[in-house]
Amino acid sequence: MHDSTGDPGPIGVHRDADRPPTPLGCRWCGHPPYVRTACWDVPHDPSAIAKVRALVDDTLTVWTLRHLADDVVLVAGELLANAVVHGDAPATLSLRAGTGELRMEVTDHGPGRPRHLRLDTGALHGRGLTIVEALSHETGVVPLPDHPGKTVWALWRLPSRTAHTTTRTPL
Repeated sequence: MHDSTGDPGPIGVHRDADRPPTPLGCRWCGHPPYVRTACWDVPHDPSAIAKVRALVDDTLTVWTLRHLADDVVLVAGELLANAVVHGDAPATLSLRAGTGELRMEVTDHGPGRPRHLRLDTGALHGRGLTIVEALSHETGVVPLPDHPGKTVWALWRLPSRTAHTTTRTPL
């Protein structure tokens, strides 16, 4: 969980999956109101990425968004790897599901910004942002307003429930 020392400690979790956020948004992160929100503090250690990927997978299952899990979990891994390897601690991953969209944000406090690399076919690293763009509907980067760092986000549009409803006309 977030703490005042800035030390992320073990993987922390903020969940409010069964209760809606306050009218001002997520109590912890200050995000706009969504139906469901989950946030995790991620230790600055590459071994933590697999644990957070599993938490994201579990959360999507609980939220009945299992059909997105493969893509979202892969994107989480790519964004967290960038934050842990190239950014500065602390890193945070948040998921927010609302009417019509699922949004993932990964925040770190490193001064650099994500960038696409020119790669040859033998390159072993550097394809993360391309993967994120291919698997999500929208992506972007927002610099942190008061100090070094950025939030990299990905968004998936969700079909409306009415799109799957069949209308019956009486005979």
